[in-house]
Amino acid sequence: MKLLRFIPVLILFLCLGPVRSSQAQSPAPQPVILDTDIGDDIDDAFALALALQSPEVKILGITTEYGDTELRARLTDRYLAAVGRKDIPVAAGVPTAHDNVFTQAAYAQREPARKHADGVKFILDEIRKHPGEVTIIAIGPEGNLGAAIKQDAATFRKVKRVVLMGGSVYRGYGDNRPPEPEWNIKLDPAAAKALFTSGVPLFVMPLDSTQVKLPAQDQQKIFSFGSPLTDQLTLLYHQWVAHTDNHAPNPTLFDPVAVTYAMHPELCPAKPLRIEVDEKGMTKPVEGEPNAQVCLQSDEKGFLDLLLSRVAPQR
Repeated sequence: MKLLRFIPVLILFLCLGPVRSSQAQSPAPQPVILDTDIGDDIDDAFALALALQSPEVKILGITTEYGDTELRARLTDRYLAAVGRKDIPVAAGVPTAHDNVFTQAAYAQREPARKHADGVKFILDEIRKHPGEVTIIAIGPEGNLGAAIKQDAATFRKVKRVVLMGGSVYRGYGDNRPPEPEWNIKLDPAAAKALFTSGVPLFVMPLDSTQVKLPAQDQQKIFSFGSPLTDQLTLLYHQWVAHTDNHAPNPTLFDPVAVTYAMHPELCPAKPLRIEVDEKGMTKPVEGEPNAQVCLQSDEKGFLDLLLSRVAPQR
């Protein structure tokens, strides 16, 4: 009879046990800032889509980088409004001279102009609010980060880490090409050098691991999915195609690899290296104490499977 009295307690213990275990396996989303030059190439739009669809991250805000940063911010405003995420702050970073083609300008110009917050101040303020917690996913040139370091290096060092798409360690653009200046680094080598010498935890996704093509069949899965998010990708993709030399290109998803690493580093194992940035934008591995964790080869299939499962999941 005494044994019977313990049966309800045992049942309650068994019921509560899995709940506690489940809670332990679901950590809070990590706070991130996405620093992006969205609007030129198409991979930034895919990177933002992946971040929006990933419960592992909480987007504190988006800062725009390089060139006409206000117009890039307008593009981001329209994108976020279309997918029901106007709650995410958008700040315009340091504007610079530029001669590149803003391929998705028409999309941005349909969004009413407004004055955006200062992107550099936004980055520093969020680090102050969440010291030791913020991950910056940097998928454009490093102008904003360089300006933040120059303005308040002590605060910037309180960032948890920077996950960077940038650099060329052993591989250049395309197959079997030697290292060469990569776009994000060569546009502002001084800012990149400031970041690599800042002492913050730095995780780098260079050309070696990010030249992942989006196959035609996966493009069709995304563009035919019919959600507000994939509709924006479809619009932006076609504007990008209209302003490129290749009229039927498969996008190279450089930037989404950095977003993926922030959530699933097992898909892009990194090794410690010391990287030196020169005045031409080369990122050379040199002898000495490592200043970055660098992914030299990614799991391309695993990455594409994750992207498709988040952006256009099978119904």
